[in-house]
Amino acid sequence: MKRFLISSIALMAFAMSNQVLADAMQCQALRSQASDKLEIKTAMYASTEQVRTAYCQVQGVVNRRIGKDGTFYTTRFELRLPYGWQGRLAYQFDTAFGGELAPAVGNITGLTVNQYAINQGFAVVSSNEGHDNDAFKKAAGGLSKPFLFGRDATAREEFAYQAMANIMPIAQVLTEQYYGSPVQYRYGIGQANGGRTAMVAASRFPELFDGLLVASPGFNAPKAALQHPWDYQALQSIQSDIRSSFSERDLEYITRRLIQQCDDLDGVSDDLIFAIDACQQRFKPTALVCKSEFDRDCLPIAKIGALVRMHQGPHNAKNQALYTSWPYDTGLQSNNWRGWKIASKLDAWQHMPASVVIGASALANLYSTPYQAVKGDIFSLTNFLQSFDFDRDAEKIFATNGEFTESAVSLMTPPDAVKPTLTQFKQHGGKLIVFHGNSDPVFSVQDTVRWYDFLDFGLAGKAADFVRFYRVPGMPHQQGGLSADQFDMLQPLVNWVEQQRPPREVIAATRANNPELTSRMVGLTRPLCPYPSYARYRQGDLHLASSFQCVVAK
Repeated sequence: MKRFLISSIALMAFAMSNQVLADAMQCQALRSQASDKLEIKTAMYASTEQVRTAYCQVQGVVNRRIGKDGTFYTTRFELRLPYGWQGRLAYQFDTAFGGELAPAVGNITGLTVNQYAINQGFAVVSSNEGHDNDAFKKAAGGLSKPFLFGRDATAREEFAYQAMANIMPIAQVLTEQYYGSPVQYRYGIGQANGGRTAMVAASRFPELFDGLLVASPGFNAPKAALQHPWDYQALQSIQSDIRSSFSERDLEYITRRLIQQCDDLDGVSDDLIFAIDACQQRFKPTALVCKSEFDRDCLPIAKIGALVRMHQGPHNAKNQALYTSWPYDTGLQSNNWRGWKIASKLDAWQHMPASVVIGASALANLYSTPYQAVKGDIFSLTNFLQSFDFDRDAEKIFATNGEFTESAVSLMTPPDAVKPTLTQFKQHGGKLIVFHGNSDPVFSVQDTVRWYDFLDFGLAGKAADFVRFYRVPGMPHQQGGLSADQFDMLQPLVNWVEQQRPPREVIAATRANNPELTSRMVGLTRPLCPYPSYARYRQGDLHLASSFQCVVAK
């Protein structure tokens, strides 16, 4: 028996070594796909902390060119082909502003490492979206260097969607050659800017993907960028140095009062506001204003006025909305919300918030036509936001000229963003899952609500046939805050695409390593319900998702 066991182990080891050798040869054989328009490098890698199996890594370059200002542009991609492939290929849309080659693992907010797409049998591809940050190392752009590509018309288009459209077919050819089998299902996974690209793909390239998973989508990114000068000017009405406008205690106080007024609307007090729409009707920020100089449990009228203005969203002199409003939610006290709006912890940014460095740089260089040649130092960036005119300057996101023949809004947003239909995507059989944190400080969940409402209206109430939208209470821009931010939205999408099983509620849990949780939130599970329903307490253990049901507000 012992001899038989040893022999069996030896045979298994021999078979595995042969498989590894065969995989390595197949990986190397992909180099034969190289041409004068496609450069390819390949290598085999063992399992890592993020990738739980051996994989073939392909790195390629296409579309080398020299820009108008002499800058070198290339579209680079990385394709990871894992052992145990399940016939799936996923495009990992870039989360931020491109320029870097993110590891192609298929991760998105909510997933654990084991749930990453590559660990579920997906081949995964990522790209730099048509430009390299290294190309601007010697440019005089200061903190704005990652956005200087926006001064090149072709680079804008590559970033907007064209790099993805070019790379996905190449990745499919390489995947099929490596495995010797056709790709059965094509997915796209993206959050923030990546969510924007995914939603653009659903409209512009309706047959490119079978399933799209989208988180906190910036599908109206140029309009959302108008919020940055709006916030800056509102905060300056409190304090010229916006880093001192709202203290951490101020934001904790506002959140505490918000919880007092709204937490029980979903049937239980647990620091999670699921009945977010009803909360907007109940919460009165003006009730927080000090009535006299002797009041202590309150805030000055200047601070509440700025808070209200920020949540109203940008408007022009005619009081016309330029973007959308923002819901009051518990993420106000999160590190993420504060880091975007009030102050960051980065010395290189002089502790200015991301809205000053990232927001101003993107609005000036990428979303305005003509681009605004703002220096990338803190003084210049804050001055740009302070002097921004919402009648004159806001129009630049819609503008064109001889060099930039398509506006930023036209390039960056889905063609049917105002009145979405996704007719061709639906006809193709495509499925789309969107989720968004109610406390997102970068892209308002209200804009995603408006998008879904218009889609559903245009389809006579049938949007849920191929689109599901989930709101996540307390979650800011991606994970954190007072939220149950650990959940798997990828598997429900796979089940929907491959087995025609439409998703219902998705179980979310609070993360043990989230330092922002309150004591009564530890160990909670809750159902995330497809919009317009929300989770309401029914009966049973307050810690368990099974004690809640999805209901639609009357």
